[in-house]
Amino acid sequence: MSPRSDEPRRNPPGSRRGSSRAGGPADEESRAGEPGIGGISGARAYTPRGRTVREGTPARGGAAEQRRTPRSTRSGDPFRPALQVLDGGRAAARSGRRDAPAAGRGGVVRTVAPRTPRGPAGDEPPPRRRTTPRAPGRADRPGARRPSRKPPRPPKLADPRLRLRLGTVLTLALFVVIGVRLVFLQAVDTPAYAGGGVADRTRTVELPAPRGAIYDFRGEPLAHSVEARYVFADPTLIEDRSNPAWIGADATAKALSPLLGIPVSKLTELMKPRKLENGNPSRFEYLARGVEIPAAKQVLALELPGIGVHRDERREVPGDDLAANLIGFTSQDMVGLEGLEARYDELLAGQDGKRVYEAGLGDLAAPIPGGYSKTTPAKPGSSLTLTIDRDLQFRCQQILSAGMAGQRGATAAAVIIDVATGEVRAQASDPTYNAAKPGDSDPVAREDAATSFVVDPGSVHKAITYGAALQEGVITPDTTLPIANSIKKGDTWFSDTHPANGRKMSVPGMLAFSSNVGAITVADRLGPERLIDYQKRFGLGKATGEGLPGEASGRLLPLDEWSGSSAGSVPIGHSVDATPLQMAAAYATIANDGTYVQPHLVKETIGPDGKRTPAPAPVTRSVLSPQNAAALRTMLEAVTTVEGATGTLAAVPGYRVAGKTGTGWRLVDGKKQPGEVSSFIGMAPAEKPRYVIAVFVYAPGGGGAAIANPAFRDMMQFTLRHYRVPPSASGSAPKFVVFPR
Repeated sequence: MSPRSDEPRRNPPGSRRGSSRAGGPADEESRAGEPGIGGISGARAYTPRGRTVREGTPARGGAAEQRRTPRSTRSGDPFRPALQVLDGGRAAARSGRRDAPAAGRGGVVRTVAPRTPRGPAGDEPPPRRRTTPRAPGRADRPGARRPSRKPPRPPKLADPRLRLRLGTVLTLALFVVIGVRLVFLQAVDTPAYAGGGVADRTRTVELPAPRGAIYDFRGEPLAHSVEARYVFADPTLIEDRSNPAWIGADATAKALSPLLGIPVSKLTELMKPRKLENGNPSRFEYLARGVEIPAAKQVLALELPGIGVHRDERREVPGDDLAANLIGFTSQDMVGLEGLEARYDELLAGQDGKRVYEAGLGDLAAPIPGGYSKTTPAKPGSSLTLTIDRDLQFRCQQILSAGMAGQRGATAAAVIIDVATGEVRAQASDPTYNAAKPGDSDPVAREDAATSFVVDPGSVHKAITYGAALQEGVITPDTTLPIANSIKKGDTWFSDTHPANGRKMSVPGMLAFSSNVGAITVADRLGPERLIDYQKRFGLGKATGEGLPGEASGRLLPLDEWSGSSAGSVPIGHSVDATPLQMAAAYATIANDGTYVQPHLVKETIGPDGKRTPAPAPVTRSVLSPQNAAALRTMLEAVTTVEGATGTLAAVPGYRVAGKTGTGWRLVDGKKQPGEVSSFIGMAPAEKPRYVIAVFVYAPGGGGAAIANPAFRDMMQFTLRHYRVPPSASGSAPKFVVFPR
């Protein structure tokens, strides 16, 4: 097959399909002999999409000129065919109509329709529509030069320059959108996106705040913190089986248990994976606090996956049981649980810090250089300076313990108060415990007996009765009264252990032999209203506010609850609930010229910066005049000096001692307990007292007086010598007459 010709295809002469009649038969014959005319090559150009075909009888040039005529729809745009397909051929048809040349003389312009498929045999396609011949123009004349025509204008989307501009704009717009989004990600939304990933890579290490110390009044430590270590676990690393060193939680617990002294079961429970409040797995769990440094080094030497050691502190009590009932103790987490450690926990504890940093995983579980890291420094706690004298406290506990050695189920308390300031120099309890190892102690042994030991004070209360009578003018130091052997109040008889047989008795004599009848007789003259008022003034019925938690307030019997026997029991110290500390403070009022000074344990606080802040000033109030207080002190000396008096065993050689013995009951939940409470409260030197000491002994089997009086004597003697108080200048006490004539 011959190659396809680029010339327009024409229909053969005589063909009905698109034949031209403008030239007639002569023209047909004249072209019959020309080369390339006739057959397929001479066929009329056929365009299936209805393109415009220019036909005519050129005057000159013949078939050669026709061969030079390009197709009417050719274009240099490579995209035009595709656009024509999309446009359905309409654009091409329009373009063809615009570009059709004027027909030559005798020529016509025809519109060739697409070939229509033939129907059944013998059917012919419908005749094609002819266009009206137009008059030959100038360009159709033989030999005339065709005018230059503008190339057909392609559709807008087919313009390559327009497409280039549009593509450039779209590309720039895309880059602008990406750039704006990057700016938002890097500048505006940075914290949100950065924080979302940091949480998975951060580690938190607690930085414990050093707990403040507790000192005695000279600055000697009673309890302080020493450097130690804490052992912690990262449960996610312990359960990471991809780690070549993985051994599991059970094996890890078994390895740590001997070193930490914690059961395997408890360690295993602590190492279990758990979720935090934010849903992330916990990466830090305490296993042990206050671990000694040598033991911590052994833990590190094991190189257990997920186990770490960090700096910590451990509470140390140098004296073990020294002032243990006052100081109390802390938990393993350095939280105060009892005593002053609990009462001032917020002050002592400070605020823990922490370090949060980014770390890698697996073998790279170390801080990432340049990664997120934030450290909140720990704020150390403040320290307490107490009014306690460590040496005096030690000796006081030693004396009390020695006296109680032969007792079973007994309880004792001793308090030493500085008269002028109200500062408590010593406060001992028996039994006691080792505050450095409180876990093995009996809860009863941890109680402070001086503030929680509620008793019927007994005869030591008589000093309050006589002091009120002196102040109200009911009696004088020279008053004498006939004293019967017993007296009845209500339905109860009250008797004396040293019968007076109705003889007149001096007030010092009543105190020396602890006459119940004498005290009740004086109270009758005073009246119950004024007696209750002075009980309150001396500090009974209300907690002292010394500083210890859980201090008992005691209880006074309201006047509307008095029965017939109350007029006999209350003046001699029964039907009254009080603590040893309250009674010691009452006697300190007598020693301090009649001025009550609130007893207190805290002298000052020391901030982390070393600044010292004195404790609030104690509450003070006048109860007795100095003259009446001095008179009462003198009368109380009879208790330790009169032959056969109840307190001779409490006398201190070289010093004048004023005091009073007592026998009462112990109360638990308002119920009287078996046995008796023996006590002695005294002051020395009597002419100008410096210290007041109260000793209370509860002995279920009896014999408490044999402990209390000698214990007072030994404690007072040591106290006076310890503070270098000179002996009494006047030598011995005045001579007292018990039964004046």
